[in-house]
Amino acid sequence: MNLLLVTDSYPPEIRSASHLMLELAEELHNRNHQVTVITTWPEYNLDQDVDPRQFAEKENENGITILRIKNLPHHNVNYLLRGIAELFMPIKFLWKLRQHNIHSDALVVYSPPLSLALVGILFWDKSARFILNVQDLFPQNAIDLKILNNSWHIRFFRALEAFAYRSADVVTVHSDGNQQTVLRQYPNLVDKLRILHNWVDVGHHEANDIRVDFRKKWNIQQKYVAVFAGVIGPSQYLELVLHVAEQMSDQSELLFLLVGNGKEKEKLQKLAQEKSLSNVRFKDFVSREVYPDLLRICSIGLICLSPQNQTPVVPGKILGYMAAGLPVAAFLQSSSDGHGVVKSAQCGFSADSADKDACVQAMRGMMLLSDSFAKMGQNGKIYATENFSKEVCVSKLESMLRKVA
Repeated sequence: MNLLLVTDSYPPEIRSASHLMLELAEELHNRNHQVTVITTWPEYNLDQDVDPRQFAEKENENGITILRIKNLPHHNVNYLLRGIAELFMPIKFLWKLRQHNIHSDALVVYSPPLSLALVGILFWDKSARFILNVQDLFPQNAIDLKILNNSWHIRFFRALEAFAYRSADVVTVHSDGNQQTVLRQYPNLVDKLRILHNWVDVGHHEANDIRVDFRKKWNIQQKYVAVFAGVIGPSQYLELVLHVAEQMSDQSELLFLLVGNGKEKEKLQKLAQEKSLSNVRFKDFVSREVYPDLLRICSIGLICLSPQNQTPVVPGKILGYMAAGLPVAAFLQSSSDGHGVVKSAQCGFSADSADKDACVQAMRGMMLLSDSFAKMGQNGKIYATENFSKEVCVSKLESMLRKVA
């Protein structure tokens, strides 16, 4: 099949979405599909230790056609400008797809941003099957975080959401809780709404060759390292991690390592400095190629989401930790299906991010079981391989792509 993947993020940009879409493109290509990816020009979340290379608008990377399109700034800008850029993005994508004469038997559109659903809706090959892969339940998540509070804006994005769901041949969400949440609001989707768990390339974390010794590079002396690696924004609520670190300053052998960038990073660095948190360090993003090397020197994978989130989202980075054999400490809103993943996999501890004391106790509980880290990590890896491997998940997606509507 000729397949088109539509996403605002793709390597070399570093974020969960870009890794997911790369792994999807590679696996589909390995299954003899002709894959084209359309995405934005790489400008955000780049590995600062890697010299940027020159890109062409259209390139072939390992048999996959990549269209990288320049767009208005849509990260690290205020929410008004971001909204305008995201609404302009599908128009630019459609124009470039037409210009490059791209045709497809099926499209997979990654949301957010929800506006990219317009590419699937307005794509000229009307027989093409349109799969909308919904990660964040927008606009509800933006309403929960008080990012979106203007009633007219909410009505507009609710209408766009309904139009996108109605127009897609299949709408996928990544957990049971997300499916039930969507069906409560849109019960007419019962015949087209499917669960497609986020996937992870387990093999990527099993390579024996070590490119970077991060313990040496960053002069890490502590025996145990609890790592958060990802976007540092308001939804991640990493001030909670700083609170846990402050309460656990007596654990001299434990380092809290926050790797990434985002709107909240500077504020958090200032807060850590004000609190004199010597057990907290900040580093910039590292590339996907050396990410397994980073996790290899860590002891615990940290997940954190704001209690203001009301949707059942499961953070994608949890799967990377599990694939790498890291035990997980998850501080999540009570509605998150991530609690169930950690419990089912028996790969660590989770706590309600609204309860700071419970989060501290969960972390202390993990440290008391440091002798069991290897067992917890192995549990997580087995569970991820059986339930979230890219091979398992892409097979499910393939059946959706091939099924006659």
